[in-house]
Amino acid sequence: MKKILVANRGEIALRVMKTAKKMGIQTVAVYSEADRNAPHVRFADEAVYLGPAPSNQSYLLGDKIIAKAKALNVDAIHPGYGFLSENAGFAEAVEHAGLTFIGPKSHAIKIMGSKLAAKEAVKAYDIPMVPGIEEAISDVEKAKAIAKEIGFPILIKASAGGGGKGMRVVEKEEDLSQQMERAISEAKSAFGDGSVFIEKYVSSPRHIEIQVLADTHGNVLHFFERECSVQRRHQKVVEEAPSAVLTPALRNQMGEAAKRVAQACDYIGAGTVEFLLDADHNFYFLEMNTRLQVEHPVTELITGVDLVALQISVARGEALPFKQEDLKINGHAMELRVYAEDPLNDFLPSVGNLETYTIPKGEGIRVDNGFEEGMDIPIYYDPMLAKLITYGETREAAISKMITAIANYKVEGVQTTLPFGDFVMKHEAFTSGDFDTHFVKQHYTPEAIKENEKHIARIAGLMALKQYLEDKKIVRLPIQ
Repeated sequence: MKKILVANRGEIALRVMKTAKKMGIQTVAVYSEADRNAPHVRFADEAVYLGPAPSNQSYLLGDKIIAKAKALNVDAIHPGYGFLSENAGFAEAVEHAGLTFIGPKSHAIKIMGSKLAAKEAVKAYDIPMVPGIEEAISDVEKAKAIAKEIGFPILIKASAGGGGKGMRVVEKEEDLSQQMERAISEAKSAFGDGSVFIEKYVSSPRHIEIQVLADTHGNVLHFFERECSVQRRHQKVVEEAPSAVLTPALRNQMGEAAKRVAQACDYIGAGTVEFLLDADHNFYFLEMNTRLQVEHPVTELITGVDLVALQISVARGEALPFKQEDLKINGHAMELRVYAEDPLNDFLPSVGNLETYTIPKGEGIRVDNGFEEGMDIPIYYDPMLAKLITYGETREAAISKMITAIANYKVEGVQTTLPFGDFVMKHEAFTSGDFDTHFVKQHYTPEAIKENEKHIARIAGLMALKQYLEDKKIVRLPIQ
């Protein structure tokens, strides 16, 4: 494998290219009009233009990307995450074109891309699942009967869903009909598939995911867990590894269950198995993401492995270079997704120019970044600027380092989730480890951030006053 095309943009494109370069592999970037001068384009050995800024005219043009790859004698395509990364048709087309897709085979993507198909696939592998019905349903009366059997509250979920779309919590029977109609309508609009199913609503869940990797020689390993419970609109903002609540025994149970999920669909490459963990520490299979996750750096820091390098080596047909017992957890890692969003205005995207953009540096601080000072934030894509990751020997050390790193991350021109990250890191529920996926709903208000900013301003003012008074003393000293 001598040349890889990275079918993505921003920080993940750079992340993949940096590892490829270390491995002596040439890289090809793709870009839209909006990204013509982006860092990933300049970093690559070669770059090809795809089209106008909208993703359906650029980054989602699978056939065009494959044609460009073949014209440049590319050996493999890495999809990153988002865009075409979980598109089974694209993976299949790459394979048919005689190129290597750095990811799972298309059949695994198809199975795990449907929550119903995924549940069916893992049924025979002794994987714990939330009580409910494992088939598409649209009949309200049938839904009521199922809900009575498993008990309210229930959760209506889109089979093809993600990101909280096509998802409705129903507390009582009289709300079921209306909420089903809404869930089906939203699922059709978002995914072109109105299939929904019903399961018991786990009321105080934690979101725990397990990183897995499988090679073509029959080896499947897990790389421990990531805690992803701090979310807004069902989307992650803060992640950490390991979780503060898993015991070694539970960690091993969940890891082995994740490996069985991978085996259920003949998985190859890097993937993530997501679970819900209830208040009594029972865990239930949620879904599998058939790609590299945004939060993979926290796993890399606690295990000392390069997951992208392993993806590439597996795609080349190599066996994983270690056994499960060789993998150990060392230290603790935190990640904050730095989005161009306004946490004071319901996390709405904040579009503008990065007038000031300075990232923090230092031991135990990693920034997977895709932007530079002076760049505009495009309105066409996910508003994530970068991922801020910190590492320490303990959870407390990683949190402390994150607070310092946030303070040294300077952004002007757009609003970001940095103040929200600071709020999370200092909140007692988070520092104690006693939180779940309702953290934002239960603890966060825009007023809390405003109060925190006033407190910081007061401290800064007092420090300035102290310094002024000290300076006056020095000035008044008599000349000897």
